Formats: sequence, C-alpha cells, structure tokens
Amino acid sequence: MIFAEPELRAAFTAEANAAHQPASQVLRELMRDFIKRQREVREYDEFLQHKVEAGRASMREEQGRSNEEVEAEFALRRTRATN
Repeated sequence: MIFAEPELRAAFTAEANAAHQPASQVLRELMRDFIKRQREVREYDEFLQHKVEAGRASMREEQGRSNEEVEAEFALRRTRATN
C-alpha cells in the first residue's frame, strides 16, 4: 500500500471522485504511465549508448571522418541543392 500525506491523499481522492473514477483505478493508470515512461527513457539511453560506442569504435579503427571533412561535404551538398 502506498501511503501519502493526509492532505495529498484527500485531494487525490476528491479529484478521482470528481472524475467519477475510483482512486485505485487512477493510481493504477498513473503507475502504468510511469512504468512506460521509465522504460522508454531507459531504452533510449541504451540505444544512445550503443550509438556512441559504435561511433567511438569507428574512430578507434580510423573509419571516422573529422568535423572539417563532414562540414565540407555538407557545404558542397548545400551548394548543389541551391543551384
């Protein structure tokens, strides 16, 4: 059971009643939403970490390109796109 301050619990219960929903149902929905958001954040963090590691490995293997090379390539692309 989740315990909250009496004022918070009373306000929550009042709002759930005003929405014609049992407080327990609202709480379950909040918990599900929280779990979903946390999983999405964790999955994105794992995805991002994988991308960073892949980039670092590419640089270690000298397969990467310098910032100057990338900037030059995209400057050329912008020029071609506007002509």
